[in-house]
Amino acid sequence: MRIALEEAQKAWSKGEVPVGAVIVDEQGQIVARGFNQSLSLHDPSAHAEIVALRAAGRQKGNYRLPGMTLYVTLEPCPMCLGAMVQARIKRLVYGAADPKGGAVSSIMKFPFEKMNHRLEIESGLLEQECAEILQNFFRERRG
Repeated sequence: MRIALEEAQKAWSKGEVPVGAVIVDEQGQIVARGFNQSLSLHDPSAHAEIVALRAAGRQKGNYRLPGMTLYVTLEPCPMCLGAMVQARIKRLVYGAADPKGGAVSSIMKFPFEKMNHRLEIESGLLEQECAEILQNFFRERRG
């Protein structure tokens, strides 16, 4: 998660909402990294998770990423969770809850029980640090 926080810092330095993601394999080796790039790429789908999933797919030569764990600093939205299901990510670990957009347990509970693939989910890892980077970013933006 600390590496995902480094990715979030990269997003902030580019004026993007500071969310970072990292995908690791079963041996704990980093396969891909990503940070929010929706503004700079003019792409509403360029969330940190999607950027990392795309990079991992290219690196592995496959859109399926079984056995992988995705770490992300903020609770994923429905789009990102859907992409994780399609990629067959094994495990999701996120830091801070997203009360305005999170689809794991905040604004909705993603319907994993109806899906053909279910993720293992862990929340709250480095929650304080993950929340603080977002709070500080928005505090600075409001000026």
